[in-house]
Amino acid sequence: MFLQAIIGEVADLDDLRASLRRWMTDLAPHATGWQGGTAGVTADGTFVGLVRFDTVAAARRNSDRPEQHQWWMETAKAFAAEPRFLDCDRVAEYLGGPSQQAGFVQVILSHGANFERLNSLMAPYSGMMREQRPDILGGISGATADNQFVDTVYFTSEAAARAGEAKPALPELADVMAEYDQLMTIDRYLDIADPWHFSPGTPVPS
Repeated sequence: MFLQAIIGEVADLDDLRASLRRWMTDLAPHATGWQGGTAGVTADGTFVGLVRFDTVAAARRNSDRPEQHQWWMETAKAFAAEPRFLDCDRVAEYLGGPSQQAGFVQVILSHGANFERLNSLMAPYSGMMREQRPDILGGISGATADNQFVDTVYFTSEAAARAGEAKPALPELADVMAEYDQLMTIDRYLDIADPWHFSPGTPVPS
């Protein structure tokens, strides 16, 4: 799988939303290998878009389409400055992966040294995590070639997520979480209170 994160300051939200709807109606039907995505705007006006493709090659073919290039040239005008792109060719889903039922999404940007180790640490404890945090519907993480990490967590609601964060950590996970924290440095949290979910064959978000 391939995951691309697009992050930028919004200048015209209405124009941006219209552009995303136009992509869904005009371009998505011909985007071979496109699996879906999630987008939204944080409280400080930062747009976050997450797009998933089957493979790197499929994503590249989509980017090379003339109509995709033209669409982006128009869409870029809705941003205050050139957005940041994070292309992740190492991707891992957990606890069921992305969920279109999520009412709140948190994107965590970080950097570190070993993406594979990060993902293997929590895998044996997925059942325990489901029991401890029923507010988490699933998640997906990705790493760029220079080990910039994008971790996206899908929650039932923001209220449930905040309540879950307040729970004491399970003693069984103390050592695991300590190593997890050592393996990466968190750079930024991006909270999407009104996520827009996209996938092939689904209605265009209003």
